[in-house]
Amino acid sequence: MRVGELADRTGVAPRMLRYYEEQGLIASTRQDNGYRAFEEADVERVRTVRSLIASGLPTRLVRVVLDIEALADDERSPSCSTAFAEMLYGELTTLNDKIACLTKSRDTVRHYLEHTEHSALVGAAEPV
Repeated sequence: MRVGELADRTGVAPRMLRYYEEQGLIASTRQDNGYRAFEEADVERVRTVRSLIASGLPTRLVRVVLDIEALADDERSPSCSTAFAEMLYGELTTLNDKIACLTKSRDTVRHYLEHTEHSALVGAAEPV
């Protein structure tokens, strides 16, 4: 499929798809006419990339997460350098801090709503 169809199917602008490709997050082949060609599997990969970026992960670490997920399918245990493990641990700490902050904000909003005449909305906003 061409970049426009991938954009339509994922909701990601063609320009952003080209950026993802530039960053090594997705890959295409080139047709004889020079157009990019993507595979069906790229639809899910783009959705994953978009979700990871939306969660606050920088693109340099999105690529790492995608590589780690690919290794999870491998029977061998992954290995990495100490420097790389420390970088991942730093990112894990940052993610945990963001989750704690978001949890506190969610709980504050929930508490406020529970004490208003609109408390019935709180049950509707709970995750499934």
